Amino acid sequence: MSVTGKDNERVVAIIQGRMSSSRLPGKILLDIDGLPMLMHVVERVRMAKTVNAVIVATTTDPSDGLVAELCAQRGIPCERGSLFDVLDRFYQAARAHQADVIVRITADCPLVDPWVIDRVVQAYYDTKADFAANRLPPPWKRTYPIGLDVEVCSLTALERAWQEAKEPHEREHVMPYLYETPGRFHVHVVNAEADFGHLRWTVDTPEDLQAVRGLYALLDGRRDCTWQEILAIWQAHPELEGINRGVTHKKFDDVDQAYNRHHNDN
Repeated sequence: MSVTGKDNERVVAIIQGRMSSSRLPGKILLDIDGLPMLMHVVERVRMAKTVNAVIVATTTDPSDGLVAELCAQRGIPCERGSLFDVLDRFYQAARAHQADVIVRITADCPLVDPWVIDRVVQAYYDTKADFAANRLPPPWKRTYPIGLDVEVCSLTALERAWQEAKEPHEREHVMPYLYETPGRFHVHVVNAEADFGHLRWTVDTPEDLQAVRGLYALLDGRRDCTWQEILAIWQAHPELEGINRGVTHKKFDDVDQAYNRHHNDN
């Protein structure tokens, strides 16, 4: 796929992740099919043809020294920033890598699809959006499986959010300031051909990890499966979906309890 955008613009994918996850601590370095989960995410994002650079944005918390070490060993650019103000972490990472356009990916999505990334980046350009995504979080409706989430925005829009966003959830979840108020920015949502929004391919709980490990075991070592190929395997093995069917997904305005404690103490 060749993207038709602005030839001189630099598209940087920023993968955010930290070891101090509230529901499954250390998850981003847990093993899936012989690799730390973060490496699966990096490998798959690097397959996207529209992306010029892939970096990891983790935190300055001592626990994330392990993340920085892994990135150094594997030659992955890594920026460290605020544990709680993820918007600032993202903005500083984007600036450090001369990004004109930012693709936001989270490190708990080891099945993220490079072709979906390309589709969302292309839609961002085609619609001249400030912000494009293939889903908005609850209470909005989604059609792609949870775990294929892609958000794309301009540096200009991200900078405005960085300057203006004040609410805790706007700082922790990076992008809500761009989409939660209608008319503030030009927002475009890319939908799947059918509704698969109930499927859960992210890793946020032990049940999620068990389900995704089971799925990877059925991929026979393939790293380049499209989400449609993964869907066929998932549908052929309903026992996998049963593992994490009851897990609830976070809403856009949920805030980590540690963030609340930090925010209230300052």
